[in-house]
Amino acid sequence: MQDETGTPLTPSPQSTTAPARDQVQGRSRLFTLLVGVGVLTLVLDQASKVWALSALTPGQPRELVGSLLRLNLIRNPGAAFSLGDGVTWLLTLVALGIVVWVGRAAIRVGHRGWAITLGLLLGGAVGNLVDRVLRSPGLGRGHVVDFIDYFGLFIGNIADIAIVGAAGYGAVLAVRGIPLEGVTHGRHEAHHGDGDEGSDDV
Repeated sequence: MQDETGTPLTPSPQSTTAPARDQVQGRSRLFTLLVGVGVLTLVLDQASKVWALSALTPGQPRELVGSLLRLNLIRNPGAAFSLGDGVTWLLTLVALGIVVWVGRAAIRVGHRGWAITLGLLLGGAVGNLVDRVLRSPGLGRGHVVDFIDYFGLFIGNIADIAIVGAAGYGAVLAVRGIPLEGVTHGRHEAHHGDGDEGSDDV
């Protein structure tokens, strides 16, 4: 249908499908970013653990910044930063739950900040989960390799840093009112298929 000047009064099929196609392309790029961050985190975590096992000796810490930051190799049956000893099976299930939750959230992510947050969380969770599945004393009960000693209070690894970083970044996004889907003030963050050009980027 057209008005007297010949301008269509109803949108053409092409005009209605193009924005949807752009949003799909934007989410695809964000998903790729999420997976890339997750894989990079996992590789760094596992590579650093291989190095720690070959270069460090349990009970013989190496000082980096005096006693404030040291390299101190341990095998941790508990959670992040040596917490939760004795509940390894439960922690394995929690890690699996996090991986499943991130997988479900990944298909809805519409903001670059959340893609990075979920990628860090995924990489960190899988990094420690690999230890629990593959390392001794057995399947699902494996001890996590920790070697970064903070102030002599707790010992962690790269995966723990990624998980804590994801929690902090996610908190900042939540405080700023940026939802997972990237919809802010009635509009979508995706713009021309990029999904990361909105003014609310962090």
